[in-house]
Amino acid sequence: MSNIVVAALYKFAELADYREMQPRLQDFCIAQKINGTILLAAEGINGTVAGSRAGIDAMLAFLRADARLVDIEHKESFAVTPPFDRMKVRLKKEIVTLGVAGVDPNKKVGTYVTPENWNTLIADPDVVLVDTRNGYEYDIGTFQGAINPHTTTFRQFPAYVKNNLDPAKHKKIAMFCTGGIRCEKASSFMLEQGFEEVYHLQGGILKYLETVPEEQSKWQGECFVFDQRIAVGQGLELGTHEQCYACRHPVSREDNALPTYQDGLSCRYCFDSLPEKTRARVAERQKQVALAHQRGEEHIGVSLEQQKLRSQREVVSTNAL
Repeated sequence: MSNIVVAALYKFAELADYREMQPRLQDFCIAQKINGTILLAAEGINGTVAGSRAGIDAMLAFLRADARLVDIEHKESFAVTPPFDRMKVRLKKEIVTLGVAGVDPNKKVGTYVTPENWNTLIADPDVVLVDTRNGYEYDIGTFQGAINPHTTTFRQFPAYVKNNLDPAKHKKIAMFCTGGIRCEKASSFMLEQGFEEVYHLQGGILKYLETVPEEQSKWQGECFVFDQRIAVGQGLELGTHEQCYACRHPVSREDNALPTYQDGLSCRYCFDSLPEKTRARVAERQKQVALAHQRGEEHIGVSLEQQKLRSQREVVSTNAL
């Protein structure tokens, strides 16, 4: 039974007192036995946390008691094992780092499109559909016809726009990301650059997968998530991808069957590019992981809960065959 609630939440809001908010929020989440990471900045709040139904509901009520966060966005999925090991509330300059001064979704933002209306929008041949996520996220799943900007960090997105998109030629831009936060900030940036019609998927891919029936879905593959589940599929069910420890790229069961894959050591994305120091470090780490699990103990970075998740992914993979 999946009794752990995983909540992804964010809101752009003017939080001048975000530093004072940190210890209060940290202590509250710990008291509710919630784990995960929340980022606070002057521009808002962003995070993913997991806990009991009662704990998550209490945390959301705690946040929404602040008038600035009363309508905070959140998406839920469920897990049978804890996806996070501890609770962290961190202070940041930006809740999602674009690195461009003056971009403020609190003042200017693109047009929100609900999951129910997204398919109609992206079917328009005049729409340029852009995936604002990183390349490794695009690799395991995206919308039909979406452009891959080939970025490794969100900071590279402005350069992609400068080199590949033109307000005079590309009249309609539609963007999406995991939970909605990156494309919301990207839409603010695009408007600042002179693009007139800028749309973004409200609630992100996660809300789309939760809302749109599989037979109507234009999503292909799985969606990378930033916790120990690695990826989710339609209906936010646990995905089949794992993550290569050496390079952190998600890997499929087909990738695992290749001779380039060695558990904990390499995958097809890094087998011929890892520096020797990194190769030696991950080899020693994998040796210690194996010894720890032989003793029935946890190892830092690979807990027994993560081993359970791997077993669950193997069941999902088998059922998908």
